[in-house]
Amino acid sequence: MSDSTPVSAAANPGPWTTQSARTLYNIDRWGAGYFDINSEGHAVATPLQNGVQVDLTDLIEDAKARGLKFPLLVRFQDILRHRVQALNEAFRASISEFAYKGIYRGVFPIKVNQLREVVEEILDAGKPYNFGLEVGSKPELFAGMALQDQPGSLIICNGYKDPAFIRLALQGIRLGKTIIMVVEKIEELRQIISVSKSVGVEPMIGIRARLLSKGAGKWAESGGENAKFGLSTTELLAAVEMLQREGLSHCFKLLHFHIGSQVPDILTVKRAVQEAGRLYAKLHKLGFPVEYVDVGGGLGVDYDGSRSAFDSSTNYSLQEYTNDVVYYLADVCNQENVPHPNIVSESGRALVAHHSVLIVEVFGHIDKTPPEFDFAFGDQEHRIVRELLEIRDNLGRLNKLEAYHDALERKEDAHQMFTLGVLDLRDKAKIEHLYWEISEAVVQTFKSQSYIPEEIRHLEDSLSHQYLCNFSVFQSLLDHWALGQLFPIMPIDRLNERPTREGTLVDITCDSDGQINKFIDLRDVRDTLPLHELKPTANGHEPYYLGFYLMGAYQDIMGDLHNLFGRVNEIHVFLEPDEPTGYYVEEVIEGNMIIETLRAVQYEESELKRQMKAQVDAAIKSDRLKPTEGMRLLDDYERGLKDYTYLSMP
Repeated sequence: MSDSTPVSAAANPGPWTTQSARTLYNIDRWGAGYFDINSEGHAVATPLQNGVQVDLTDLIEDAKARGLKFPLLVRFQDILRHRVQALNEAFRASISEFAYKGIYRGVFPIKVNQLREVVEEILDAGKPYNFGLEVGSKPELFAGMALQDQPGSLIICNGYKDPAFIRLALQGIRLGKTIIMVVEKIEELRQIISVSKSVGVEPMIGIRARLLSKGAGKWAESGGENAKFGLSTTELLAAVEMLQREGLSHCFKLLHFHIGSQVPDILTVKRAVQEAGRLYAKLHKLGFPVEYVDVGGGLGVDYDGSRSAFDSSTNYSLQEYTNDVVYYLADVCNQENVPHPNIVSESGRALVAHHSVLIVEVFGHIDKTPPEFDFAFGDQEHRIVRELLEIRDNLGRLNKLEAYHDALERKEDAHQMFTLGVLDLRDKAKIEHLYWEISEAVVQTFKSQSYIPEEIRHLEDSLSHQYLCNFSVFQSLLDHWALGQLFPIMPIDRLNERPTREGTLVDITCDSDGQINKFIDLRDVRDTLPLHELKPTANGHEPYYLGFYLMGAYQDIMGDLHNLFGRVNEIHVFLEPDEPTGYYVEEVIEGNMIIETLRAVQYEESELKRQMKAQVDAAIKSDRLKPTEGMRLLDDYERGLKDYTYLSMP
């Protein structure tokens, strides 16, 4: 896939339908049966893929009635449960089809979304499947130990470990949990053995193998022979010999590998499973009764719906993934005549990505030719202004590309003249306004043509409208800024109307990187997003909301406090047939107040109030403020500390 700007929706002269919107925004592909558009042109969620829908515009009104401000994160808890069920049932179907002798025991990697409500929902949905957790730090282990309360519950411990981590894991084994510590470096194995002897508990040990097979996409470097974690073949042999010397061969329970997050190409999975299966078989023949093969993470999400090997997509289905894992493990084991191991996977992204939607309010847009400034042109205009007026007024009979080149030349001449001090400000403004007016007209003439020159495509990008959105990219969409990750974005309503504008999105931070100018498309990465013109009202414009979809993996926990914009308001939605709307809001979690984000950077509320009061008192003493005005100012300041960190739209 390559960067380009596809022809906009406005260029299609046919009648506009909701199916047109589905095709334009590709929702019938990336939506995966969880999201769609109804006959009213509203975005809807279908959490169980069974036809029962939740209208997102209804959720917006519900949130407003509760006094919640935007941005707002909506979690569909039923989607979480459905994803857990789908993953486990897919593995069960593959195990049955290929007569596999082992079982599947999946684990959820807490790092993908550590929020308690998310983890608890996954564990509850996973109880029939003995679903477990993967932890990669001491805090995650502390949480996992408390949440996994069933005897035999599975916890996989990845990441580097210190003695305190190891002791806690061993105490969990005493409680009857299956806690497997995965060795990332050979020195770690020595430490596990030492601590286990002092505690008097035999460890359950896994070893991460550093496979030569390597993933593709943005996270490819997390696998392969230069990966941060894992043991080479030589180190693997040294580790198992150490276990033999210590009489702990029976403690080697699990062989682990990881080829990277969001693996787009199924061939990568096939190669890695075959390589790991061969390692397992050879280890078993050496006398190590390994029970589990952990295929790690990597099960991808089709963010753009292209079903390709592009970074933001996958060229395989869930069932194809489980089929290949099970088939190739069985095939290698049958060749080697060793038992089929139980299978563990750490598929976090695929479980949680779909379940949350960020709803953002648009509060304005920036245009190249603002309608509120209409120039009047007379007979005594500057030479360049007259030349541009002639191009504009005669554009219909001119060569469009040549006319654009002439206009561009005049604009550049004007810039030089202004820099040299021989062009006044008003003439400069008129020249720029005419240039953009001509450019818009030129772009429109090319929209109906089969071939659009590259420079006209770039010009169309330059003419795109910037929609101002009440959110922070750095708090809610960090992977887009840091990694270029694409997320589906689409209006919440008016989808039964043809979008007439191409736009990019800018947030309310003061950082120039706080923007979104890359969007999903079936064939290409779009540089603009089709949007509707804001409908004016007496006080501004009608509310216009955008949905950012597939937001459940990593974005919640990785957002930062750039400009001190904090966590957003959040609601958790469950389907309920007895409710008139078909759903209910189970929980509301309010976003950060201003004082909470200030505390995060060591500002104390009492000290801020004290300092402000001292300034008010000084202003009153110097007669700059009346006492009542000073008290009102102080009250407003103290009340404001309890406000939401985002803008309050009128």
